[in-house]
Amino acid sequence: MMATNSLSDAWASEPVGRVAAPLREQVTDSIRQAILDFSLQPGQRLVERELMERLEVSRTTIREAIRELSAEGLVTVVPQKGAIVTAPSLEDAVDLYEVRASLESLVVQRFVERATDDQVVRLAGAVDYLESVTTATTAIREVLRAKDRFYVVLIEGARSAALQQLLESIQARVQVLRATSLSESGRPLEVVRELRAIVDAVARRDAPAASALCAIHIRSASVTALAHLRAEQQA
Repeated sequence: MMATNSLSDAWASEPVGRVAAPLREQVTDSIRQAILDFSLQPGQRLVERELMERLEVSRTTIREAIRELSAEGLVTVVPQKGAIVTAPSLEDAVDLYEVRASLESLVVQRFVERATDDQVVRLAGAVDYLESVTTATTAIREVLRAKDRFYVVLIEGARSAALQQLLESIQARVQVLRATSLSESGRPLEVVRELRAIVDAVARRDAPAASALCAIHIRSASVTALAHLRAEQQA
């Protein structure tokens, strides 16, 4: 994905509203969402002055938000250059996918153990919705949002705040990689088939099978994304 040079060209933001949440939290959430939506793209510079003007907040607030997003791995602070939206290296991507495969497999296991029958039905419904979206559009943002419904139900049924926090952090860091994988022709429908197989195992309350299928799904997703990164490195 090519990054634009100016925030004004890339991000149709609004000044941050003065609501109950602390101002720093609002600013952090606003920039985080712009990164996850690809309004701010990997490698794009985050110029403090532009952020201050667009969000109508102080330099201190912007720096606090950048510091928090840097800790989350969404922003990288480069000495003498400032902050940029993180673009994962090949080595980081390999590690992130391995961690994601292990973590999501555990989340699926907990879902099998703890989810209600209604949540299992809703998980299947999330896959049905994803299939309807993938057959109606090729817009990657829409496909990602549809797939995120699956994770919402999965996390709810797993009933683990610790796993939820870890998974959300990993998902945010691999967002650009997820988009790269889903952009391959035919991949979204493959994802539907893989998730449906996971749900079938979940419905049987077969935790080992569901976990194994989840790991296979994540590693299948990694193939395209890692191949893209390798090609970029060699270019």
